[in-house]
Amino acid sequence: MHTFGKKTPSLGYILALDLGTTGNRAFVFNADGKIVGQAYKELTQYYPQPGWLEHDPQQIWQDTCWVMQTAIANAQIAPSAIAALGLTVQRETCLIWDKTTGKPLHRAIVWQDRRTAPLCHQLQEQGYAEEIYDRTGLIIDAYFSATKLRWLLDNFTDIDLNNILAGTIDTWVLWNLTGGKVHATDHSNASRTMLMNLKTCEWDEILLDLFQIPAHILPQIQPSLGVFGVTDATLLGAEIPITAILGDQQAALFGHGCVGVARRRHRPGLMKCTYGTGSFLVAHTGDQIVRSHHQLISTVAWTQANTSDTLDVGYALEGSMFTTGACIQWLRDRLKLIKTAAETEAMANQVKDNGGVYFVPAFSGLGAPYWDMSARGAFFGITASVQPEHLVRAVLEAIAYQVLEVVQAINASSSTSVGRLTVDGGACENNFLMQFQADVLGIPVERPIMRDTTVQGAAFAAGLAVGFWESYEALVEQRQIERVFEPRSDNPLSNFGTWQKAVKRTLAWEE
Repeated sequence: MHTFGKKTPSLGYILALDLGTTGNRAFVFNADGKIVGQAYKELTQYYPQPGWLEHDPQQIWQDTCWVMQTAIANAQIAPSAIAALGLTVQRETCLIWDKTTGKPLHRAIVWQDRRTAPLCHQLQEQGYAEEIYDRTGLIIDAYFSATKLRWLLDNFTDIDLNNILAGTIDTWVLWNLTGGKVHATDHSNASRTMLMNLKTCEWDEILLDLFQIPAHILPQIQPSLGVFGVTDATLLGAEIPITAILGDQQAALFGHGCVGVARRRHRPGLMKCTYGTGSFLVAHTGDQIVRSHHQLISTVAWTQANTSDTLDVGYALEGSMFTTGACIQWLRDRLKLIKTAAETEAMANQVKDNGGVYFVPAFSGLGAPYWDMSARGAFFGITASVQPEHLVRAVLEAIAYQVLEVVQAINASSSTSVGRLTVDGGACENNFLMQFQADVLGIPVERPIMRDTTVQGAAFAAGLAVGFWESYEALVEQRQIERVFEPRSDNPLSNFGTWQKAVKRTLAWEE
């Protein structure tokens, strides 16, 4: 049961954590919803084999402590002034750990990791695709947590399962924040494991049996907005209530105001796209599970216990694109074509077109609408006249084309066409990309002043859950738009067909 706290005086603060794929952030928000302190630390990426990606859970936890303490120090406030803590995390990444020592048995397997593709292919061949989609809203893919957990358990066969805990990053961090007292997750993260039943919002016994995952090692699923526990007093010097946990894309949806609270429907035709490590286009569908025939997934946006002690569930339709910001990082760190992500905008503007070059960003296979785990990235159309600027421009164009494909799929799944796209995430800083996105979509692209919408959503949710803020609508109305990119008439869609031809040539590459 989730309890609402007493009305907090406007002197308090909300602490919000955003534990992402490339780094961990903490923000302190005041009662006006303004950021008064923040901290960030980049996260080490481990690539043990091609297509594999791991994170060190101990580093995630140590960095979480550091960013919390640093953000609080930067805000120049006492930890006891913090009314609540909200947590949002990279989704699907999972791990197992020893509950006695608190030590992980292996590095966390990241959502982009492809090592379980053979198991996924096997499940598809055995005819489980329809049943898994019906139960979870998800498409069988190595992206989701279930096959990763199976891999971890298969690689530690000599362990005592009574001494093991499993979970996604929110579960791991919550367990540590509470000094090992609380082993829980929320519905939005649980809905990404391929183990939660989308209708009952509980672990699905048939799927646990299929993947041979013992129920007792999994966290308890709780409402996204509600009391999960309190921080161990030794961490920050105060017991802070942890009152919201959301997957990062769901938190961004909440921060943008695309989602209703207490059964209020979202505004039709409005959705958000986060341009982070990957791109994620999410449309809220109210209390209805909307099924798409166009390779989109159905997922939980958020949940909240209501006064009659039942669950209010908000659902969403999502198109997940695995590689966007990660391509720009690759141009910087691996190809060394750029020194900073910001340079890509100027470089793309230095050439009048892409020079006939097309890029397919399939570093981790392709997500929506292809769901091809064996696709791999490629440049096409390279001639002797191609310059670095053309390669950079082709990468940015590919990001926009991926989003266009998913918007087309969402339009085909809905009676209301998308009228406007609200954006956030690091790559939305790029004016070339945002203008090109508006041009190919043919609709306005709206960029808010507050770019860290993910962490803003986690803060809003945590504050609302304890009555620190009373009105979600009032918080959303405070959102300020920095720029609207209007589509230009010289629609560059003529190249889209060529890009799609390039994508088709990368499909099933690894098979």
